Amino acid sequence: MGQSGKDKTAMKILIADDHDLVRDTLAAFLKAEGGFETVLACDLHEAVTQIEADGPYDLVLLDYGMPGMDGLSGLTTTLQISGGKPVALMSGIAKRATAEEALEAGAIGFLPKTMGAGSLVNAIRFMAMGERYVPVEFMQAKEDEVVNPLADKLSDRELEVLDGLCRGLANKEIARELDLAEVTIKLHVKNLCRKLDARNRTHAAMIAKEAGME
Repeated sequence: MGQSGKDKTAMKILIADDHDLVRDTLAAFLKAEGGFETVLACDLHEAVTQIEADGPYDLVLLDYGMPGMDGLSGLTTTLQISGGKPVALMSGIAKRATAEEALEAGAIGFLPKTMGAGSLVNAIRFMAMGERYVPVEFMQAKEDEVVNPLADKLSDRELEVLDGLCRGLANKEIARELDLAEVTIKLHVKNLCRKLDARNRTHAAMIAKEAGME
């Protein structure tokens, strides 16, 4: 679906996810970092087509819940056609058992989408170099525990503001809904971006949606 440059020395990364916001945001992070060439796919079928036509890639990132994955079957299929190159899974809301099963099936890593931008970029670089990566705190979480629950990070008011961001509202519209001054909303947006390690309001909304907040 798209590429960011054709530098022969760049790491070639395929990002497959059915959420436009996730694909585009990850690609933007990697482009800003430099040294990466990204190709995008919206489901497993398109990812497989890209690999067969233009592979192998230094790393393939697969969204665990996108169309065509069928649990870990999509991972197995992708590993078989990736020429021994690493394949990793991403997920918005994931359990440790799923990550463990993915690693046992041959995945190079497992990334919760609630990770901060800097951590995501570093993890992608490690995995593209052949290093296994799963966040330590993720693997130590209790089985029924939601990783990085936003409610534990944000105040009730910040959650209300974040809900507005997820619905695409401007600060002025959020202020009107919550009966607050627009400057207060701006402050809340700044604070929640800091707490979520989000680069901007769009990234904050992406993190919220991938954590199950609609």
